[in-house]
Amino acid sequence: MKEIIDIIDRKIRPALNAHNGDISRVRETPEGFVKVRLTGACSTCPSSQQTLSEFIEAVIKAECPQIKGVISDCETSDDLISEALGILRKVPQ
Repeated sequence: MKEIIDIIDRKIRPALNAHNGDISRVRETPEGFVKVRLTGACSTCPSSQQTLSEFIEAVIKAECPQIKGVISDCETSDDLISEALGILRKVPQ
């Protein structure tokens, strides 16, 4: 896992940062995939799936051929859910 984090820090994150985006929640699955979450501008970009498969996955697999692929972790964070509930509770019915 440390190797994948290093690859992301050296080769992937700088490119995403240049587009006001980033990558987080990196973890390996037992099946040999890497799960990542795109953040910032990358999280809402129409090309995010293409970025994931053609850039992020390609870079990781080039240096770690044992990785089967990269998949998006699109789960909603607990912090975001709490913030949304707070807003909804303040809206008059």
